[in-house]
Amino acid sequence: MSRKYNFFAGPATLPLPVLEQMRDELVDYNGMGLSLIETSHRSKEYDQVHNEAIALIKELLAVPDNYKILFLGGGATLQFSMIPLNFLGEGKSCDFTLTGSWAKKAYGDSKIRGTVNVIFDGAEYNFTKVPDPSSLTITTDAAYLHITSNETIQGIEWRNFPDTGNVPLIADMSSDIMSRSLPIEKFGLIYAGAQKNLGPAGVTLVIIREDLLERCPDTLTAYLNYKTHVDKNSLYNTPPVFAIYAVKLVMEWVKGQGGLSAMTESAEKRSSLLYNTIEQSNGHYSCPVDELSRSKMNVVFRLRDENLEKKFIEEATKEGMIGLKGHRSVGGCRASMYNAMPVEGATTLADFMKKFAKNNS
Repeated sequence: MSRKYNFFAGPATLPLPVLEQMRDELVDYNGMGLSLIETSHRSKEYDQVHNEAIALIKELLAVPDNYKILFLGGGATLQFSMIPLNFLGEGKSCDFTLTGSWAKKAYGDSKIRGTVNVIFDGAEYNFTKVPDPSSLTITTDAAYLHITSNETIQGIEWRNFPDTGNVPLIADMSSDIMSRSLPIEKFGLIYAGAQKNLGPAGVTLVIIREDLLERCPDTLTAYLNYKTHVDKNSLYNTPPVFAIYAVKLVMEWVKGQGGLSAMTESAEKRSSLLYNTIEQSNGHYSCPVDELSRSKMNVVFRLRDENLEKKFIEEATKEGMIGLKGHRSVGGCRASMYNAMPVEGATTLADFMKKFAKNNS
C-alpha cells in the first residue's frame, strides 16, 4: 500500500510501526484469545497496559513525583469546563491569554463560571504572535493563569513559559505535547487531547499537581471532579481502553526513537524545511506569523490569491499530500506535522512547493 502524507491538524498521522502492531494484535492480544477492544478494563492484561502507559508518560516528560497522570474522556473541550468547575469558585477570578481560536474557546467556558481577566489579547496582532512571558502582569490572587501552548489554527506557539509564582499555570498542550522537553514544575495542570502526538482520538491526558486537588469542591458531580479520577487511577468509569493501549505503543515508539530530544530535532527539521521554502519563494508564499512565535507543529501560509491556493491544494492531493487546506475560519494553507510525520514528508512537500511556484510564477 502506498501511504499518503497526512497534514491534517488531527486526528493525525500515527507511527507506521504502531499501526502495524495494533493490526497484528487486534484479534488476539498477547495470546489471550481476545482483542483488547473487548477485554475488561478490570483485567490484569489491561491493568498492565494502563499502568505502563502512565509510567512511560512520566518517564518521557520527566514528571515529578508530586504530579498525577490521568486519562479522561471528552477531549480537551471537556477540560475547558472541568478546570473552571474545579478551581474557579465563587468570588474568584482567573487570568487568560487569548492567543487564538482554542484559547478563546477555553476562555468562553471559564467566563460562564466566574470572572476572567484577559492579560493578553492577541486580537491586537491578528493572532500572529504570543506574548513575551516576562511582559505579563499576572493577577496576584488569580485562581490560575490559562495559556494554550500551541494554536493549531493560527500556527503559533509559546517557546518559553511564564513564571507565575503562587498562581497555578494551566496549559492546553493538545497539539505540541511530547514534541519537546517541558519544565513540568512550572505548571499546576497540563491537558492534551491525544489525537496529535499521543495516539488516536478518544482519550485526553491530564497532568495535575497534587496540591491542586485540595481545591476541588466536593459539590461537583463525580466525573467532573479531578479527585475522583486520581483516587481511582482513571478507572472510575470504563476508560477508552484501546485508545490508551495505542498511547502506550506510541510512547514506546517515542522512547525507541530517542525520546523528546529526537522529537525536538525532527520537529525543527520539518518546520525549517517549510519555513525556509516560504521565505525563499520570492513572495510566492507568505507566512503571517511573527518569526519568534512560529509553530513547529502547524505551519500556516498563503499564496497570492485563493484560486491559486485551491489549485495548490488540489495538485498536492493528487501527489499524495492530504489535509493542506487551512482552517475554514482563516483560509489559506496549513501543514500540520506532528511527531509521527517523517522528515521525508516535509521534504516532499517542500519540493512540491518549489515546483508549484516555478510552474505558476
